[in-house]
Amino acid sequence: MPRDVTDLRGILPPIPTPFDERDEFARDRLRDNLRAWGRHALAGYVVLGSNGEGVLLSPEERLDVLRAAREDIPGDRWMIAGTGCQSTRETVELTREAERIGADAALVLPPFYYRARMTREALLRHYARVADAADIPILIYNMPACTGIDLDADTVVALAEGRSIVGIKDSGGDVVKMAVIREALGPKFRIFAGSAGFLLPALSVGAVGGILALANIAPAECLEIEREFAAGHVDAAAEIQRRMVAPNVAITQRWGVAGLKKAMDLLGLYGGPVRGPLTELTPSEGTELAGVLARADLMRGEERGRKA
Repeated sequence: MPRDVTDLRGILPPIPTPFDERDEFARDRLRDNLRAWGRHALAGYVVLGSNGEGVLLSPEERLDVLRAAREDIPGDRWMIAGTGCQSTRETVELTREAERIGADAALVLPPFYYRARMTREALLRHYARVADAADIPILIYNMPACTGIDLDADTVVALAEGRSIVGIKDSGGDVVKMAVIREALGPKFRIFAGSAGFLLPALSVGAVGGILALANIAPAECLEIEREFAAGHVDAAAEIQRRMVAPNVAITQRWGVAGLKKAMDLLGLYGGPVRGPLTELTPSEGTELAGVLARADLMRGEERGRKA
């Protein structure tokens, strides 16, 4: 039975898929990372999102990762599966498989290869077929930096009306658009900031949390922004928000998945190698990244900021 989506809120990291030196899925490393993240009051995890390198995995590997994650994610935390593929048929099939494995919801990126033909009508038809085929809630994933498609507010509202599409992860950073969507759809539609760089502004216009790459390496800080905002301590939340800007830029816009995995290695988690065609950071880039993390006060060891 699907979980109550009114409980879907808070901070969720889109977790990387760990690989070993043979370029194989490192299942034990995933378990270790989940245990470390589990010390924090994270609402759950997104598996096979952009940071999970899902587009670089075979169909069989995607299912292996989902099964492994389901085994190790506690039942009281959300498991959201990234199921967006280039064809509607494959997206439906992967969403159904994720549901059978036990995912609580699906995060669906719009198909983008034939971007010029991804009209509003095509996207409405695509998402309608996915939503109608699934018995778990669907979240739209707006990621214009990767897809070249930036879903406008009217399209999001049209997608959400009358279907099991219950929310959006918006990585575009347009806070005004988030406010328009919140006003049109109300609090039941779950809006998540898609980057820690604008978590606090998103919360201020009605977002219920964030699906944040930074939460992989700075869960305590991301959770503290949310807590301080909820308590009405906006200045305190803003101070942390400002401190997190540089590390967030480093592991998203600047170095991407390779930067995130390197940061995890530096902070005692397992990042490991990226899968080709992605490339590792150079030694000088790794040193520079370590400096960014140190200046943001993130290089303080495993005991830093643990909060239940």
